[in-house]
Amino acid sequence: MFNLASLLLGLLALLVAMIGFVPLLGWLNWLAIPLAFVGLVIGLMSRGKAGRAVCAVVLAGASLRLWVGAGIF
Repeated sequence: MFNLASLLLGLLALLVAMIGFVPLLGWLNWLAIPLAFVGLVIGLMSRGKAGRAVCAVVLAGASLRLWVGAGIF
């Protein structure tokens, strides 16, 4: 059950992060990072790895995008 919740949060964060990759919408990654982090914490409580992996990838990608765009672009 935790894995499914983590996977759903990860997919939602992925959708927000993909929109945040559009130029001038990078601020959306500030929303994607906490979503992915909460999904990662929930995924740590599960036995499955899929939700945890999705959340970790989204967290890394959104963080990289914010770092490259100086936090706002």
